[in-house]
Amino acid sequence: MTQSENTPRCVLALDLGTMTGWALRGHDGLITSGTASFKHGRYDGGGMRYLRFTNWLTELDRLSGPIASIWFEEVRRHAGTDAAHVYGGLMATLTAWCELRGIPYQGVPVGTIKRHATGKGNAPKEAMIAAARARGFSPVDDNEADAIALLVWAIETNGGVA
Repeated sequence: MTQSENTPRCVLALDLGTMTGWALRGHDGLITSGTASFKHGRYDGGGMRYLRFTNWLTELDRLSGPIASIWFEEVRRHAGTDAAHVYGGLMATLTAWCELRGIPYQGVPVGTIKRHATGKGNAPKEAMIAAARARGFSPVDDNEADAIALLVWAIETNGGVA
């Protein structure tokens, strides 16, 4: 195996939403995580949330990348219409951003992530936070915990292949 095969690839996991959770494994193998707010401002035009998301992805790629692959939480049901619209807009922005750069991306069902992290496909938010803490992380909320769980799933299962 060559040195480049031993070097971890930069992988990003996202829990898309107005408060987007993210977790990133850098080239050094270290995992960082957090949340990023894409709240619509009072005087913002309709596309500003998505423009800020695009700029955030570009800056993350510039500072930590190049990003080799992106995994995102694939949500099939939303609590409300607004949440569904925000998710759809962020997902469209993300997939277009990835296509433009040739970065592979994949959605992972919520139940798959929860089952891997907690053993239950319908685990509540508190259980996801506890599972992340049990692995040594300190998520600020369930969005960050979900992104951490997704990244751990992607690494441990080789994206569902192993």
